[in-house]
Amino acid sequence: MDFIESEEQRMIRESVANLCSRFPDEYWEERDRLGEFPQEFYDLVAEAGWIGTAIPERWGGAGRGIRDAAILLEEIAASGAAMNGASPVHLSMFGIHPLVKHGSDAMREKYLPDVASGSLHVAFGVTEPDAGTDTTSIRTFARREGDEYIVRGRKVWTTKATHCERVVLLVRTTPREEVERKTDGMTLLFAELQRPEVSVSPIPKLGRNAVTTCEVVYEDLPVAVSDRIGEEGKGFYHLLDGLNAERILVASEAVGIGRAALRRAVDYANERTVFDRPIGKNQGIAFPLAQARTQLEAAALMVAKAAWLIDHDRPCGKEANMAKWLAAEAGFNAADVALQTHGGFGYAREYHVERYWREARLMKLAPITQEMILNYVAEHVLGLPRSY
Repeated sequence: MDFIESEEQRMIRESVANLCSRFPDEYWEERDRLGEFPQEFYDLVAEAGWIGTAIPERWGGAGRGIRDAAILLEEIAASGAAMNGASPVHLSMFGIHPLVKHGSDAMREKYLPDVASGSLHVAFGVTEPDAGTDTTSIRTFARREGDEYIVRGRKVWTTKATHCERVVLLVRTTPREEVERKTDGMTLLFAELQRPEVSVSPIPKLGRNAVTTCEVVYEDLPVAVSDRIGEEGKGFYHLLDGLNAERILVASEAVGIGRAALRRAVDYANERTVFDRPIGKNQGIAFPLAQARTQLEAAALMVAKAAWLIDHDRPCGKEANMAKWLAAEAGFNAADVALQTHGGFGYAREYHVERYWREARLMKLAPITQEMILNYVAEHVLGLPRSY
């Protein structure tokens, strides 16, 4: 693995940073406060071709891989857009990854060009109210009737569902009690969202309010068998390709939020004068900022390693999980230090670090909690007994 970014990757950083510079912190504060989708931003990103970064060229994308997508999303978050800017874009990257890897040629030819162009918004529907992280306990069921599946069930935390035409939807096609392994009997469907059989209800939440997160109820939604991703009953295994990509991309966004917070904190520490000296001259201010930068650098290296592995079709479960854990910790710590550096002004909206803090906190919960990652590392890396 080469730790030096290529010239093309440096160009991605510069190009994305230039695009994002048109949308200052005030734009994102207003979108968050009003709960408005950043349509102008999304349209420009789509027009520039960035949404199709990880989609193969034969289906309208750039064929660049998860590493380049991670660089792109880190720069979006680092611009001050944070998750309000990154989430509208990343869902069409990791969410569509199982279709890229396991969809039929007909599906890929039909849908991927529109995803790459940004004209087709895609959501990711896995989590359920009673299952949570225990994905094998999902109850949303699809029964086969001829050339269709009929879907009935309920999902929560489906991000951007109000704006999406399609959802990568995990369902059971065989009851859990009838399968040999609990990970069997689940199927991935590429289902329509804006249908009479689907009810979408936004969930009021702490942050990232420019992008809705929703409860979605499916009441006998028909889905064509031709819109199944991969094999029936193998959906959990197909889903893993999307989950590892998701953790890597979210980790890159956490690093980006940390960078944005640190930038504002360092500027403030240099400018703010108390007792006739800039507060950054005090080690009580300087050391936490230096520590935050060090943690962000370490997390970024793990993100790069995990992305390199997935792009080279190598096992990356360990690295993807570790990257997400390290980046979530580092990003939130940087945001917390930035807020503390600003003192009372850190709590004020006009300085923006409170928004970074709220959005960085999400990364310790989603798409998987820090505790579940440690469970994974304990069992699959250290070889300790399973704890749940």
